[in-house]
Order: sequence, then structure tokens, then C-alpha cells
Amino acid sequence: MASDFLSVIQPSDPKQREDRSSEKSLPILPVRDTVLFPHAVLPLTVGRESSIQLINSLGEEKSIVVVAQRDARLDAPQPSDLHAYGTLATIHKVVKMPNQSLFVFTEGTERVKLGNFSQIEPFMTASVQLIPEIHATKGPVLEAMQRNVLTQFQQIVTASPTLSDELQTIAMNIDDPGRLVDFIASSLPFLATTDKQELLETPDVSARLERINKHLAKELEVQQLRNKIQSEVQDQVQQSQRDYYLREQMKAIQKELGEQDEGQKDIEELREKIENAGMPEETKKEAIKELNRLGRMSPMAADYSLTRNYIEWLAVLPWAKSSGAEVDIIKAREILDEDHYDLKKVKDRILDYLAVRRLKPDMKGPILCFVGPPGVGKTSLGRSIARALSREFRRISLGGMHDEAELRGHRRTYIGALPGQIIQNLRRTGTNDPVFMLDEIDKLGRDFRGDPSSALLEILDPAQNNTFRDNYLDQPFDLSKVLFICTANQLDPIPAPLLDRMEIIDLQGYTEEEKTHIAFRYLIPRQIKENGIQEENIEFPKETIGYIVRHYTREAGVRKLEQLIGTVCRKQARRIAEGKDDKLVVTKEIIQEFLGGIKVRVDTEIAERTKRAGVAVGLAWTPAGGDVLFIEANKMKGKGGFSRTGQIGEVMQESMQAALTWIRSNAKSVGLEEDFMNDIDLHIHVPAGAIPKDGPSAGVTMATALISLLTDKPVRPLTAMTGEITLSGNVLPVGGIKEKFLAAKRAGVETVILPAENRQNVEEDLMPEQVAGVSIHYASRIEDVLAVALPSTPAEEKKDEAVREEVLQHADA
Repeated sequence: MASDFLSVIQPSDPKQREDRSSEKSLPILPVRDTVLFPHAVLPLTVGRESSIQLINSLGEEKSIVVVAQRDARLDAPQPSDLHAYGTLATIHKVVKMPNQSLFVFTEGTERVKLGNFSQIEPFMTASVQLIPEIHATKGPVLEAMQRNVLTQFQQIVTASPTLSDELQTIAMNIDDPGRLVDFIASSLPFLATTDKQELLETPDVSARLERINKHLAKELEVQQLRNKIQSEVQDQVQQSQRDYYLREQMKAIQKELGEQDEGQKDIEELREKIENAGMPEETKKEAIKELNRLGRMSPMAADYSLTRNYIEWLAVLPWAKSSGAEVDIIKAREILDEDHYDLKKVKDRILDYLAVRRLKPDMKGPILCFVGPPGVGKTSLGRSIARALSREFRRISLGGMHDEAELRGHRRTYIGALPGQIIQNLRRTGTNDPVFMLDEIDKLGRDFRGDPSSALLEILDPAQNNTFRDNYLDQPFDLSKVLFICTANQLDPIPAPLLDRMEIIDLQGYTEEEKTHIAFRYLIPRQIKENGIQEENIEFPKETIGYIVRHYTREAGVRKLEQLIGTVCRKQARRIAEGKDDKLVVTKEIIQEFLGGIKVRVDTEIAERTKRAGVAVGLAWTPAGGDVLFIEANKMKGKGGFSRTGQIGEVMQESMQAALTWIRSNAKSVGLEEDFMNDIDLHIHVPAGAIPKDGPSAGVTMATALISLLTDKPVRPLTAMTGEITLSGNVLPVGGIKEKFLAAKRAGVETVILPAENRQNVEEDLMPEQVAGVSIHYASRIEDVLAVALPSTPAEEKKDEAVREEVLQHADA
């Protein structure tokens, strides 16, 4: 095809042929990402201006040199941007395209090496040198290599869906090994341009065979791996389709036979539960929607179990199931009296609630909040209310709860999501009107996980909780029928909006007589039973229980008392186990042997410490009930200094300063010189310095202690007081009167001084039997306090001394 041209530049003499080839320059056509091999036909799209001019400048001689660019991105390549080897080609046909580009059909003829460039513009021309093929290896080795290449090529064409089978036939009809390599290289689309260029630049036929052999072997291995992967994927898809078809056929067969598979049976059971749950219509629609979605899911799906759990939660909740028991007021009174001693006001309030519940079953129940020190029976009252109502009882401890999701539940998008404690306990009770005891509501926490107290606002508000929405269910649930009872040791930590939704019922402490009664009625029988002994094995005399209460416990409730009774019962159980079957009568000596020496000597402590002037006994409120507080004052030589110690807060320090200011301004009225502070320093101290103390209730006690010190008159024995003082000498009312009074009585106090405005608290909160044995004096001015607390004559001082000695001797006895 290029014989005319070759006859010109390729004479029979090689030397002459080389000389002739350098005489004439041929046009150079740069191409991108394309390598033309000899004897191969290749259509080219020519769009560059220089290349179009090159094609148009050709006359009858249609010979050009096709050379690949080193960098395909260059639009105007220079000679240095071209490979040194190209292919001599003949143009057979040129077609003009609508976009002014040319479509050129070329056929490669010979390998050539570019020489000197004679022209750059408008297109490049250069002298070329023909590169003859080299047959370094001949004979059987070359033939074996050729056959190996042909075999691999046939395998690749057979396995490839994109290569035509005609390529095998063409390749089999090529005898020349060099032409075979060129044909295979031009036919393989996976060969990179650089690999093709290397083959073009290799004149040694055997070397070309080795190169193409490596490429074919690599492609054959890749093709085999691809086919293997494709086969595995196809097998998996076919298996899934087969399983699906079999499963559908099984469903159809079971339907014809009237049978169901386990999955379908489970779906139908859930559907029946949803129908019988009595849930609201909107919730029912959502449950049916999720159930239909579950029926279309494969049991192997990732969210199958999550969806099923959600539907099951909706189906098993007691949407419309109530306990149905009627309220029996007489029975409720008997149960409350049976389970709890005293607490008359608390029981009356509970019976009032139950009476209204009986007359109006659909009432929006108030939220009761029992507030009192530990061990006074707050939680057990909730159990008694549930028993009186014949309802289920559930206790939810809120102490230390930080995560709002503990109450509201988690969103279903989270792994391991569950409803909150409210919904979980409703499922456990199986009714929508149980008694929920929310214990320790004053000990709720808050952090980055949320504020549980804010979540309780909706739960405890009768106007809102009929549409309580748990995050997991995301459906409204009516909590208005649930009786919520909260407990707390103190009200201060409870947020005001939450406190506003609750009705506060105070449970103060017990007196010694009440504790003794509770011990014989409840504590001793329970501890005898829990420790495995019989009633005939042990006996607690009344004076022994009083001894334990007086000298081994210092609490408002009875929890510590029950623990001590349990300790004695365990000692007797051990004696019985060791073979000592005799009945144990618990005496004071036995108590000291089993429980150790006396732990509390408050009655003797008051008499002992008030022997000297400058010591007064105050009354304080604590979360565990009331307590007595000693205030001590002393003086020394100095220049009017005033020291205050005992880890006291700012409020108590202000009370001390106010008391001293009143004394200095009224020095003459209390029998002091106006300049009594000139030569002395005063020091007032509240013992137990490791315990923080603060509160506006010790002003009168501090004033009494200072005047006792300065007038050298000891405070009257077994006398305690509480109240705040102003600069003008008025006594202000204080809180916690019942707790403080019971603490004074537990400590053996016989005279209590209270602010006059607290008289109503005494009359409302204290029973006559609680007040019995204690003289109460009401003071509106500090002078009223001093008149009762300090002796006014030497005879009274002698009488006070005799009383102290009698108390101390009685304690020693």
C-alpha cells in the first residue's frame, strides 16, 4: 500500500536506503493516548489547527508519520514533547465532520525513528529513519513463544465480553511473529499507552514476544479473578432469589393447608394483641402501620428486631386496663392504723383523698409529697396507701438520677433504646392506675445529659400528664390515673416549679414514748422473725427500749432503733445456735454488753455543761430532724475584741454581732457597765467545728450565753431555746418548731423558750401527749427570754445547782 513511497526511500542497498531516508522530510502528526502499529488500520479524529493544515497540505502522496505525545494534555506539542519513535502511515480516506474537525483513516506501514525537525510551523516535519525488525532468536524457541502468546490471546478474547471472536481467527492466520505481536498490541484495550509505546520501540521480535507475553499473562490472571468474583456474586444473588421464591412458595402452600410459619404466626399474635390492647385510635394506626412494615421485612434485616420490640411495647402496655377495685374508706383506715402508729394528720389527709376518689373515680389526683427526716415511714406509707386502694405499688428511686432519658426514655434511633422508668413500671404493673412512689425527689441531679426535674414537671402535672409522651414510644399515654407519691428529706433542693405541683405533707420525728410504742408494735416482732428466733426466746422490757432510745439513738425516725434491736436479736440467735436455749430478758446490762457503752448522754451533758456561766442550749433543724446546739462564750483581758468560731455561716455570725450590739446598747438594763468591753475580749464558740452550721434561729441563744457570761449567772438547767433577735431586742419566729421541740424532749429538756409568733405551730403540729412533761414559754422580747433562762435571785441559783446535781446523780445511778 505504501510500496510507491517505499520504492523511493527504501532501495535494496541498506546503506543507500539509510542515506535516502534522511534526504526527505515527512509531516509529523502528533496524537494523544494513541499508538499506531505497522499493518494496523486506525481511525483518527483530527481537530487541532496544525493537524488539519497538515492533512489538507497532502497531495497525492498520502504518507505521514504518526507519533504519540509524551503528555496527552498538551494542545501545541513541540518536538521535545513527542516520543522518538513513531509509525509511518498511509492515509486512505479523510471525512470532514460538522464541527470542522477531520475523521482520518490511517494504516501503519513501518516503524520509524524521528530525526532532525525541518519545520515546526504551521505543522511539524522531520527526517525519519526506518527501523527494521531484528530476529535475534529463531527456531523452536521463537515458535514456542509465538504459540504461547497466541494461546493466551485466544483465552482472553474468549473470556472477554467486549472483544470480538473474529480477533482469534485473524491472529491464527498471521504467521509472522512480529506482525502477530503488533496485531495483538493494537487489539488489546487494557494496554496502557506507555506499554504500547515500549512495544513499538522494540525492534527485536523475541523481546516483543516476551513483553506481550507478560502483559497477556497478567491480564489473563486479572480476568480469571474478575470472573471468579462475578461468579460468587452471581451465586449469592441467585441463592437469595432462590430463597425468596422458596419462601413465597412455602407461604402459599401453608396458606392452602391452613398453616402458618413461625414468623407469620408471630405477626398475627402481635396483631391480636394490638386489637385487644385498647389503645387510642391514632396509636393503633401507628402500631398497625409498623406491624405491616414488619410483615414485609426479612427476619434477617438489621432493624427487624428493633421494629418488633417497638410494636410489642405498644401492644403490652395497659392502655385501658385498670385495677377496678372500689375504695373502701373503713378498710383503708384500718390498714393505715395497722401499718403506722400516730401520724394522725397524715392519715387524715390520705383518707380525705381516698374519700374523694370514691365519690369521683375520674378525679385528677393531687401529687402528694411526704417530707421528713430518714426513718419516719415515708416509703412505707406509700405501700400502705397502695394496699388500702388494692392497687399495684412501684417504687422508683430518683436519688442521684442525672439522665432525663431515665424518665422519658431514649429515641428509637439509639442502639439499645428503651422506654423510661415510668413506662417500664407501667408494663410491669399491668394496670394504668398503680401507686408510684418517687423516692428521694430532693436528690435529683442535672448535667449535660439533661435535667430530670424538668421532665417530672410533665409527669407530675395533672393538667399535662394525660398526654405524657415517652421518647421511645413517641405516642401519648394517659398518666392521670396514676397516683404519684413523692418523698424528700428537705424541700430546699426541689425546684420551685416542681414544688408548686405537689401537696406537701410533713412527717416530723417521734418522741421517746412514740418510738417505744412503735418498737413493741412493729420493730421487735419484725426483727424476731427476720433473725429466725421465736418470741418465747427473747423479751424486751419497756424500760430497756426507753434506755436504747435515750442513750443509743439520736434520730428523728426509728431506722437506727430497728438496727439496734436487730443487733440484739442476732446476739440471741447466736446464743441459741451455741446451745443456750434459755429465754433472754434484755436488761440495761445486756444492752451495754451487746451494744457497747452508752453512746448519747444528752440529758446529763446539758446539766453538766450549763454548770458554768456563758453556756446556753439552742435548738436547730437538720435534714435528719431536730437537734440541740450548745453555744459557749468566754472572756479574757483585752481591748474590746470579738471572736466567733465553730464553722458557722454568715447568718449565724450576723446573729452573734446583733446579740452583742443589743447587749452593749442595753448594758445598764441587764446589770452591766456601759464600758464593760473596754478591758476584755469576747469569744463565742459553737462546738463540733467539723460540722457546718448556719441559719436564722440562734440569735436569742447567743444573747443569753453572752449575758450569762458577763453577769456570771449560769443558764437554768435543762432549758433550751430558739428564735432570732433583732437590734431592737425583738424575738422573731423561726421554722421547724416540731422537729426542734421533739429534739429538745429527746435530750431531756424540761423548759423550752419559743418565739411568741410560733405558738400556733405548737398548737397545730404537736399532740398533747408530745407536749406533756415540758414547760413552754413564749417570748416576744429578749427580756422575756432572759427572765426565764437566767436566775434572778441567789435562791434560784441554789435551786438550779441542786437540780443539776440531782440529774447527774440520777444518770450515774
